[in-house]
Amino acid sequence: MPSKHHHFQEPEVGCCGKYFLFGFNIVFWVLGALFLAIGLWAWGEKGVLSNISALTDLGGLDPVWLFVVVGGVMSVLGFAGCIGALRENTFLLKFFSMFLGLIFFLELATGILAFVFKDWIRDQLNLFINNNVKAYRDDIDLQNLIDFAQEYWSCCGARGPNDWNLNIYFNCTDLNPSRERCGVPFSCCVRDPAEDVLNTQCGYDVRLKLELEQQGFIHTKGCVGQFEKWLQDNLIVVAGVFVGIALLQEQME
Repeated sequence: MPSKHHHFQEPEVGCCGKYFLFGFNIVFWVLGALFLAIGLWAWGEKGVLSNISALTDLGGLDPVWLFVVVGGVMSVLGFAGCIGALRENTFLLKFFSMFLGLIFFLELATGILAFVFKDWIRDQLNLFINNNVKAYRDDIDLQNLIDFAQEYWSCCGARGPNDWNLNIYFNCTDLNPSRERCGVPFSCCVRDPAEDVLNTQCGYDVRLKLELEQQGFIHTKGCVGQFEKWLQDNLIVVAGVFVGIALLQEQME
């Protein structure tokens, strides 16, 4: 009686996982390269690439740094994961896994430290925002970032509108010749829904008014307090995003 040969089909899980990881990292890699290219293009437009010392001249945060750093990290991770999965290169896959593990650890440590040292974090956030308030007119990208934050969280300054005394164009000193003296940026203003055209001069001289009068024209709450309130109101969403990222990283490892 002839012997029967049983042919077992090898599971395709490894193959599917390999190409899923490859496809995911291709997208990750392309996005990282795009972010990096946007950052370098922005620096080129501002003349930073031809004068590297300009990076340290700005007193506040240059938002382009976010594009360059995030884009660089994404590109390196995407490259390691993509080539590592396609070529089954153990060195690149280990590097990819360790890098993800490090990012996850930093996320976890940041969350714990922010909870334990929340008063210190609040003070540092106040200091950080005020340093950027000082440099508001020095960089258009920083200016747009501050305007976006103040409009989004309906706030003005770190603790309140008087933080704008730190800026040479908005302070109330007698020696300040600026037309914006004792004012605030338009992003602090309470918007009138009926207005079709944005009034960029709505904050002029507003801090010469009494505080109660100011409330009819500008937001008088600080951005640190409004940001904390936003975090509390969206705690489930924020926690869900962090948990989702953590689970995704765990799956990719």
